[in-house]
Amino acid sequence: MKLVNIGFGNVIHAERIVAVVSPDSAPIKRMVQEGRDRGTVIDASFGRKTRAVIVMDSDHIVLSYLTVETVTSRIAGEERSDGTEGSNVW
Repeated sequence: MKLVNIGFGNVIHAERIVAVVSPDSAPIKRMVQEGRDRGTVIDASFGRKTRAVIVMDSDHIVLSYLTVETVTSRIAGEERSDGTEGSNVW
């Protein structure tokens, strides 16, 4: 089981992720609003600007303040520039 840190100590199961998308387009904004209405949105941005929307296979939508690029690199388990993997993925 691979857990991915999505900021502020929050982690999600990497194998349950369907997509990581930017929240800027109208269809994604609509999807997030519909998820809020259904009660399936998990806001892990702690009041900060949402920079990534993570769609899960359980129909949950997770909002993160991290950028799409950061989240996807953590999912891929890429190493840091200093050669260590760090605490991005557990």
